[in-house]
This record gives sequence, C-alpha cells and structure tokens, in this order.
Amino acid sequence: MNQSDQIEHDFSPFIRVYKNGRVERLLGVSSVPASVDPQTGVESKDVVISPETGLSARLYLPKLSDTLQKIPTLVYYHGGGFCIESAFSPTYHRYLNSLVAEANIVAVSVEYRLAPEHRLPIAYDDSWAALQWVASYASGGGPEAWLTDHADFDRLIVSGDSAGANIAHNLAMRAGREGVGHGVKINGAILIHPYFWGSQPVGMEVSFRKEGKPDLWTYLCPSTTGLDDPLVNPVADGAPDLSGLGCTRVLVCVAENDFLKERGWIYYRALESSGWKGTLEMYAVEEEGHVFHLFKPTCENAGLMLKRLAAFFNK
Repeated sequence: MNQSDQIEHDFSPFIRVYKNGRVERLLGVSSVPASVDPQTGVESKDVVISPETGLSARLYLPKLSDTLQKIPTLVYYHGGGFCIESAFSPTYHRYLNSLVAEANIVAVSVEYRLAPEHRLPIAYDDSWAALQWVASYASGGGPEAWLTDHADFDRLIVSGDSAGANIAHNLAMRAGREGVGHGVKINGAILIHPYFWGSQPVGMEVSFRKEGKPDLWTYLCPSTTGLDDPLVNPVADGAPDLSGLGCTRVLVCVAENDFLKERGWIYYRALESSGWKGTLEMYAVEEEGHVFHLFKPTCENAGLMLKRLAAFFNK
C-alpha cells in the first residue's frame, strides 16, 4: 500500500487526510453556477474580493420594484467544520435564494479558504476581509452596483450556521475591538446552531466524545491553545468579555436534537448576563437536528425558521 492509500487522520464524515498530504472531502464538494432562480426570481453572481488570496463571494439580489430601493444587507458564512462545503454548493445556493426572497435582503455569501490546506485562523482572516470589503461600499463607490445601489449599511447583519455561526460571533467580537471601518457598524448577528466547544463536555457531547473520535478543532487550528481557546469556546475562563460584542442585536438559534444545542444555550445565557447592551433573542426548534433547515428545506420547521429570520432582518 502506497502513501496515497494510507489514512493518517480520519475525521469522518468531514474529511480524511492521507499520509502523502492528500485531503479527501466526504461531503460538500459539488457546486452550482450563479443564476436567476426560477422559483424566487432571486438573481446571483460571483465576485472575486482578493485576487491575491482567491477570496471570493456569491452575491444575491431579490426582485425589486424600485431600482434604488435600499434593503437590509447580509454577510453570510457557510458551515462545514471549517473544512468542507462552499458558498457555491447546491445546499447553500438553495438556502440563500430562499432567505433572500423571504427577507427581501441583499446577501454576500463568503467563500473563505478551507482547512486543512489553509489552517485556521485563515478562515477568520478571509471572513474579516470580506466583511471589510462589503463595508467599503458604504461610501457609494465600487464596481458592484448591487451593493452600491441597494445595500442599507444601517441594517448590516452577519450570520452563519455551525462553523459559520462561530465565524460570525468572532467577527462581531473583533468589530467591537477594532471597528469594521468605513463608518459602518454591525447591526445584528444571527448565529444558527453555532459550533462552540470546550474541554469539558456538556449535554449530548458526553456520549459523542465517548465514541473516541479525534479532535478536529486542534488539527485544523494548530496555533490553538486548546478546546477552551476563545475562538471556539467564547465563555471559557480568560475569554474576552462578551459585553464587548460589536453589534446591537443577536439572534441565537438552537435545535432540540442537535448535540451542540447546550453550547448555544450557554452562549445565550453568558451574553445575557455579560452586561452587553444589545437586544438578545433565542429561537429554539423542537425535534429537529443540527442544521436541519439545510437538509430538509421544505419541512414545516424550516419554513417557520425562515420567517423568523426574515422578521429579524426587517425589525
């Protein structure tokens, strides 16, 4: 057996890494082109944000009756454990089409670089660069007319699911420390089934960790201090105070059968008691599992969740 066949690290169902360095992604590898969605009329197109790094994004615009209408602006970060999936995958393309149509927003779905070829914190750096690129349009310049003509930067929302929700939280924290720039502030953050972790298992994590699965986080982020690194455990001892979160509204979403549910509740309660001055909301769905809305987009709970997110955008 040669090295191309020898597995060095098995992080199923996400990735396998072979001894010769080859990375095999087990999910989220397909892509679909930007288009006009026939069901919703939402139009999408792809843009390169940084030719140097390859950072790119897919922009979405709903059908608008007013050619100069300003609408809420979403910067979205896909999930996938920092190592699989894409802003261009069928799963996220379908979801963003639905969300943009329901909420009547302009959206930027970010294609950050994936680990382990690009180890963390590169995904955070890419995501921050994309947010700053979007904010740069607040001055009215730039080649992307969808942002220049329609983005309402007083209603700028960052969001993501799972690892993407982790990214959204960390960007809001960074915005609180540094500011986004260009006179822009993050209005809100929507954290959908956020991927937070910790050295001490809670809830359903106990049985999950008994299975003896290798730790993906420390492999993807070799510079980490461990499972209580504030990047992955925002409530750990010594983590930056959540009162510094740089947005004015937060919606946390959890699902009853998600093994990360407890982490979402812990985060919610910690933010609630931190002294942060914003408005905090929780949306808890019964019976469903982790990112169910992506895997079962036509189910009743997914439809209700879509409406709940749309209401958050349009408050």
